[in-house]
Amino acid sequence: MSNCYFITGTDTDAGKTVATVALLQRLQAEQNYCLAMKPVAAGATDAGTGLRNADAMHLLGHLLPRASDNWLPEYHEVNPICYSEPVAPHLAAARQRQALTVSELLSHTRKLLDQQPDCLVIEGAGGWLLPLNNSETLADYVQQLGAAVVLVVGLKLGCLNHALLTVADIQRRGIRLAGWIANQPLALPMTLQQENISYLHQAIPAPCLGILPFMEDWEQQQPGNYLSNSEKIFGSDR
Repeated sequence: MSNCYFITGTDTDAGKTVATVALLQRLQAEQNYCLAMKPVAAGATDAGTGLRNADAMHLLGHLLPRASDNWLPEYHEVNPICYSEPVAPHLAAARQRQALTVSELLSHTRKLLDQQPDCLVIEGAGGWLLPLNNSETLADYVQQLGAAVVLVVGLKLGCLNHALLTVADIQRRGIRLAGWIANQPLALPMTLQQENISYLHQAIPAPCLGILPFMEDWEQQQPGNYLSNSEKIFGSDR
């Protein structure tokens, strides 16, 4: 199976998208054929060709074509489930009398895995235990997929508690935590930011893959330059 990584965050707006793009940039720079997806997204606009979520568009825009045939996935393959309202996806689904399930997400994911990428990078929605329905969460999807997790810690008040709670559930489920990325989401750093980062280093039993500074226009920059090389990212998966 391809190296499969699920990017989760300590909460909404922790920086999952910039971290996912950074990971893609780093891995692709080292000649890895990568695919990316955001299986479910809520908050989108219709530009005349169907709903488009900004985060998913960022992922699609940073993918490089396959060297053998220049193949790139279509938008609906990167983001197969998309809702217009910026609300919890299971609530958006219920308003449309639809049902989100782990089985459905796995089916979409396996279609990309069939393309045999060196790595598939999957951006989550919201936080780790985001509900899909009344009995399943995104964490259940990751567990059944067998993906490793990269945790994005948004550097703001409360991040230590959120990070430790997330790590605890990842460990409880027997899922491999491949590493974590700290991201400064606001222009002003949090109070005692370096001390918070130092605590995360000692408290999270996985390597720090990088520290992303605040970048006002990160889309025009190279956030991948702030991450470790792929050997540290892949770890025991390689």
